[in-house]
Amino acid sequence: MEKDEKSEQMKKRYARLAARVAKLGPVLQGTITERTIERADPKEPGKKKIYGPYFQWTFKKEGKTATVNLSASQAKVYQRAIDRHRKLEEITQEMRDLSLEILEATTKGVTKRKANR
Repeated sequence: MEKDEKSEQMKKRYARLAARVAKLGPVLQGTITERTIERADPKEPGKKKIYGPYFQWTFKKEGKTATVNLSASQAKVYQRAIDRHRKLEEITQEMRDLSLEILEATTKGVTKRKANR
C-alpha cells in the first residue's frame, strides 16, 4: 500500500471518529452512587430501618469534589451522560493516536546525519 493511500485511509478513519463524537449527545464527568441508610428503628427496638435508595452525583468543580443529590429518574439520565463521556474519552484518545500517525506520514522530518567513524 502506498504512503498516500494509507494516509488517506487514516484521514477517513479520523473523519468517522469525529462524526461519532458529533452524535454522542450530552456528556458529564463524574460518578453516580446509590446510597441507603440503615438505622435503628425507633418503633421496634433491636430492628433496623432502611432509608433510600438515594442517588448522588460526584464530580470535580474547580479542583474540588462536588456532590449533588439526584432523583431516581435524574440518576438514569445522568448515568447515560457519564457513559457517553467515557466513550468520548476513548474516541478522543484514538483520535490523538491517529493524529500522530497522520502527521508522521504526511510531514517530512529532520534529516538524520550519518555517524562519522
